[in-house]
Amino acid sequence: MKISNLNIPNAARTKRYVSQKIKQKTSDGVYSRDPFIMLCDDKYYFYSKAENGVSCSLSLDLENWSEPVMVYTMPKDFHGVKDLFWAPECHYYNGNFYLITSVFSNRTGRRNIAVYRSEDPLGPFVDISDGCVGKPEWSTIDGTLYVDNEGRPWLVFVHEWTGNPDNIGRMAVARLSDNLSHFVSEPKDIFLATDTKFAKNSITDGPYLYETESGRLIMIWSNFGKNGYFIAKAYSDNGIDGDWKQEDELLYEKGSKPEFVFDGGHGMIFVDKQGKLRLALHTPNIPVGENYEHLLILELQENNNTIEIKL
Repeated sequence: MKISNLNIPNAARTKRYVSQKIKQKTSDGVYSRDPFIMLCDDKYYFYSKAENGVSCSLSLDLENWSEPVMVYTMPKDFHGVKDLFWAPECHYYNGNFYLITSVFSNRTGRRNIAVYRSEDPLGPFVDISDGCVGKPEWSTIDGTLYVDNEGRPWLVFVHEWTGNPDNIGRMAVARLSDNLSHFVSEPKDIFLATDTKFAKNSITDGPYLYETESGRLIMIWSNFGKNGYFIAKAYSDNGIDGDWKQEDELLYEKGSKPEFVFDGGHGMIFVDKQGKLRLALHTPNIPVGENYEHLLILELQENNNTIEIKL
């Protein structure tokens, strides 16, 4: 089993104490879109977009969360003009924490992914990619870090439908420099939004990687189908930039199980304190009556060389 944010050493310590009282609020009552949770030093760090940057809430039990703390605040001369700080993720790599998120930039007239670095998971984070990692002429969002078995870092990301002549979104990969500040390979599209039989839309959202015990690489990602937003699974048997195929079953879809009352997606995978494999997603994708987008955490299990939700 290998996931990108699993191998955080005990030496990685939070330097500052978060003084806010823990909110007595269960995880399924926490407003969320595009959730990302990292376990570090026996605390769970939940990163979210904020109006003027990126914030983080802490928890000891995945149920009760602190008030959010700003880990990155955009400067007055910030290049982002809208669609600010979509889907922030934080990864530990080679002694530092890296924040990956996107904004619509006035430099390129597109949404671009940038990488920010800090020695502390609560920041402050500093932009190390000059506002755009990769090709500024590409419209890119939802970047996630993957480190291969040779220790090489890759960015897996959405090559947006808005930037493609056929209006079909792609999933793409590129090798990153050792300091994660820029690409060292040409980005490569690895599949289309329409490659899954469940697609009713041309969206590619929220990639995240998991490696099975046999070495198969699984990517979860989201699109829209007959029952709304869903989480699909793709797999590669020959590496991150290899040949990707779509699985015949979705990981999460509204109505596929009695418990799945709403649609939901943009998931990520982490291992909890008890060593259980977990899926975090937001549900519903848009408000349904009084039900707003909130964090949902489910248990996963590996079975027959893939992953499935354990209920």
